Amino acid sequence: MRDFRNPREQKALTRARRVKVRVAGLVALLGLSGAGLVYREAIAQEVMGQYRWRMATGPTVLTVEQEKAKAGKPGSDFKECANGCPVMIVVPAGKFIMGSPETESGREASEGPQHEVTIAKPFAVSKFEVTFEEWDACVAAAACPRVPDRWGRGEMPVINVSWNDAKQYVGWLSRLTGKEYRLLTEAEWEYAARAGAMTRYSWGDDPGKGNANCDGCGSQWDREQTAPVGSFKPNAFGLYDMHGNVWEWVEDSWHDNYDGAPTDGSAWLRRDDPSYPVVRGGSWRNDPQTVRAAVRARRITGVRFDTLGFRLARTLNP
Repeated sequence: MRDFRNPREQKALTRARRVKVRVAGLVALLGLSGAGLVYREAIAQEVMGQYRWRMATGPTVLTVEQEKAKAGKPGSDFKECANGCPVMIVVPAGKFIMGSPETESGREASEGPQHEVTIAKPFAVSKFEVTFEEWDACVAAAACPRVPDRWGRGEMPVINVSWNDAKQYVGWLSRLTGKEYRLLTEAEWEYAARAGAMTRYSWGDDPGKGNANCDGCGSQWDREQTAPVGSFKPNAFGLYDMHGNVWEWVEDSWHDNYDGAPTDGSAWLRRDDPSYPVVRGGSWRNDPQTVRAAVRARRITGVRFDTLGFRLARTLNP
């Protein structure tokens, strides 16, 4: 499940937040622009029954060099603020075949033609779908609209958010952290979802039981509601819920197929008609074949449904 669930960890996090203002002041005084506050060390000390904020040597702050070293290491994770920032995982650079073969069961014409895509640089992806807890931090900052839930907030994936809403959250988080947060491109999304697999799902060709939240995926939430994020096993990149739960907005505009699609992982935008962005991953309401890694759909930018959410990417600058 997600970070900071343990009550002792929550207690340590509360203590860490109390020094946030003085730490931020020290960061500004020292001119450490782009430095990230490290709460995890303090939290770990609390869990071990040894909590203390080591003021004798100053608050723990990542230098720009340390941050670059951590952020560029595939598989490492980081969280750049205590309230509103998702846990991010570094995804390695690589190549993959995007789309599905004509022989794949359930295939739609929009999933082809298959083509090789090169992701030239590592990038970070949110470990989970953006949650209501994270969204509501943006609401509290008066930067995002409050949206209704159906099954609770907290660590449930945020729903009823439009593409425009998601872009508001991205902008707020980027301003808050001074980092380049964004929606994934469609190619990045499929690369992250497959995590090296060429099968229908990241775990194989058979949907099986209890691998995802969809209508017929064999979980307690089947066609009933969203599941709390992190309720199923992660893929090989350490990412949760890439199949099912909620459709995830991506940056790209809709195209009927991949003829002419970029091969460098960049977003494929339509200047003439940007009103239909792509959504990926399927949702709790869809059948197993609709949560395959290659499935694509579109929604109008302003629409809000209880099946729609999103996930984040962060550009890792050298």
